[in-house]
Amino acid sequence: QIQLNESGGGLVQPGGSLRLACAASGHTSKTYAMAWCRQAPGKDREFVSGISWSGGTTFYSTSAKGRFTITRENAKNIVYLEMNNLQPEDTAVYYCAAGASLDFGTNYDYWGPGTQVTVSS
Repeated sequence: QIQLNESGGGLVQPGGSLRLACAASGHTSKTYAMAWCRQAPGKDREFVSGISWSGGTTFYSTSAKGRFTITRENAKNIVYLEMNNLQPEDTAVYYCAAGASLDFGTNYDYWGPGTQVTVSS
């Protein structure tokens, strides 16, 4: 079992950037795929981006592709989500997730508590 904790959220103006980080602790010796999902008020949680344990495979949602970049540092047990050209529709709570395999949805075993990202002028 692992524990996940996100950081890096905040308030940013449209067109701005943020970098989210997710630190994993616990049984991190196991190989986990990692992902970022988000949930806006009144909406279902949705997949944003995912990365395989090796980092060799990455997936992005249509809205994230070209603007967001997911990376991981296994030696530090950290996963990042670099977000550029943020827009008001990106406002949501962003969650880090981990699972045995990469999933294009929200089918992950472990979740962090989330970090708020607000894009507003």
